[in-house]
Amino acid sequence: MHEYPKLHNAMWPGLVGKGPDSEPPIDLDTMLDLTQKAEVDGTRFDGVDLFLFDPHTSIDASDDDIKKLADNIGGRGLAIGSLVAPVWGPTGGGSAMGGPEDREKFVTQVRKACRIGALLRASGARKYGIIRIDSSCGPADWAADPEGNTRKIAETFRAACDVAESFGERLAAEGEICWGGMHSWRNMARLLEAVDRPKTLGFQADMAHTLLFTLGYNAPEDRILPEGYDWSDRATLDAAMKTLTDALRPWTIDFHIAQNDATVKGSGSHDKTGRHCLPQDGDGKLDVTHHAGYWMRGADGLPTRAFQHVCWDGCMFPNATMMQQQTWNDILSTMMAVRDAHGWDAAQAMEATKA
Repeated sequence: MHEYPKLHNAMWPGLVGKGPDSEPPIDLDTMLDLTQKAEVDGTRFDGVDLFLFDPHTSIDASDDDIKKLADNIGGRGLAIGSLVAPVWGPTGGGSAMGGPEDREKFVTQVRKACRIGALLRASGARKYGIIRIDSSCGPADWAADPEGNTRKIAETFRAACDVAESFGERLAAEGEICWGGMHSWRNMARLLEAVDRPKTLGFQADMAHTLLFTLGYNAPEDRILPEGYDWSDRATLDAAMKTLTDALRPWTIDFHIAQNDATVKGSGSHDKTGRHCLPQDGDGKLDVTHHAGYWMRGADGLPTRAFQHVCWDGCMFPNATMMQQQTWNDILSTMMAVRDAHGWDAAQAMEATKA
């Protein structure tokens, strides 16, 4: 088995899709317990990625709070990787293409997230990972002025890059069809090019979300797979994945392993977003191990080593499913298979760090 990339579990499935209209959130310690206990043939998760929002981790947490967080997670033998900045209006942020006040709120949330990231690095609990952002606006609003709104988002992202650089952080834009200006693979590439800060802003590829890019949800003009596509035609899917990843893999600095059944769900700001599936779900359309290679290997067929860890992402599962330890063992097993197929060793990781 390869040593890299490290295998992380996401904590936000305990929060996303939970609340008054659904089920109660699953607290951070419970999510950590489930992660810590997962084991397959002696292998365990190496770490976790965090959502910087209550009731897990407040974006306004004090230095002492962050030290306690680092001690708690580190004491479980887990590292901390990427952090999600709560840039959306309901969580204290604002639209990246909104007015001056909204855009300032957006950048402020990024600043707070970078501060926490820096404190976790100083504690020794976090040695790799990015700060995740998105445009915090919907495709319909963006479509009122595509060129102008993309320009505004790019300006906001550049301001966020300035902040990130001051903390020694990197940002990754999440490719998901519910975010305006980021809702198709072509628009995502255009936005990254418009920001033009490749050393600071990259792309976060989530396998469940990016599959929907090939189907043209929210952007039919950018559909790659044909209408009425037959999912048994694996060659056509592979060709679509090549088109998609050739465009976005050069920007990819954070990667989520996930499964998708090619349908959408969601609510509020996450409306019409990817439906995550459990890895063994018979309706899943991806061959997870095979298709992960399109993101993790370059055109030369070698691992890109563009990130030191990968994370499982599976949101909006019922609490009853997430509270079963076998769920996390199955997820860990899937991630191990991906690493076996596309990973690398410590010497290669050292080369990637120096680069």
